Formats: sequence, C-alpha cells, structure tokens
Amino acid sequence: MRREQLEHAIRAACQIIGRDEVIVVGSQAILGTYTEAQLPPEATMSAEVDVLPIDDDEREVDRLADLLDGAAGEFSLFDETHGFHIDGVDLGTAILPEGWRDRLVKVQNANTAAVGGHPSFTGWCLDKEDLCAAKLCAHREKDLNFVEALLDHQLVDAAVIAERLDRLDAGQERAAAQARVWMRARSGPDR
Repeated sequence: MRREQLEHAIRAACQIIGRDEVIVVGSQAILGTYTEAQLPPEATMSAEVDVLPIDDDEREVDRLADLLDGAAGEFSLFDETHGFHIDGVDLGTAILPEGWRDRLVKVQNANTAAVGGHPSFTGWCLDKEDLCAAKLCAHREKDLNFVEALLDHQLVDAAVIAERLDRLDAGQERAAAQARVWMRARSGPDR
C-alpha cells in the first residue's frame, strides 16, 4: 500500500460514515509516519486499512464499522476498483497501551479533502511504537514479521515498544508477556 492509498481510504471512510475524522489502527497506520519509500516491503504488504470510527457510543461505533465493511470492505466494488479495502473495526480490535490517543499521528492534506477541498477529513494513525506493541500482542506471524522489519530498519525504538508493553491494561498481561518474550528472543546474543 502507498501513502496516497491511505489518504484515499481516510477520505472515503469519512464520507461513508458521515464523520470528519477516523482512527487508523492496523498496519497501514505506519504510513501516517513514513512514506512507502521509507518502509521495507513487509510494512506495506497489506491491502486493507483498519478504520476505527470515532464515537462515544460503542453501539454506534459498531454500526459505523459495519457500514464501512459493507461499502468498502473486502470484495466490495470499492476493493475491486481501487485494489485495497477498508475494514471497519471496533476498539476491541487492537490491544493498545495507556495514553495511545495522546500520541496519534495526524494525516490531513489535500488528498484527504472532499472534492473542492471542503470538508477536509482527518485520519488519526497509531503512533509507530503503539502500533508495534499492538502487533506484538496480536502475535500472528504477519504481525511479528511487520515489527521485525521495522526494527531491522531502525524505524522504531525497541526500548519504547517495551515501555509501551508495560503500559497495557492488567487484563492484557498474557499478551504482553508473550510480546516481551518475543522481544527478548529477538534481541538475543546474535543481534
């Protein structure tokens, strides 16, 4: 995926759900910090943008996420036309450290604006180390490969990721422990 596709997804998601801003929580949130030219291929392989609608009511977030899935989800006309899709997600999709909302990266430019430039939509992307902490907690092979590629290319800070893992809710201790084991093994004696 390319940065311009992320920006397109932000614009489309906002238009579909009738909101001025959304949060990007999946791997493509890394494009809020870096362009595809700065990233290793493993970081931009996904053809989906995980979008969290913003609302105080959890049921409304679910409704808006379903709306995104129906209009721009996998196998939709949007997906067929643009070669990527939008997955509407809820807050339970990612395990995130305390304070993550305060570190969101703003994506707003001419590419996120509606035709004519108004309104201008905003995508809030997860901070790169918060994203890595969430990926390590998910602990799927593709997520581990994503984090490893960012670490190998020195695009994220291992110490910051470890600190973020320490800031997960107590109910997420098992996921955090598994992530810490992976981090320790990765930074073993041969690294």
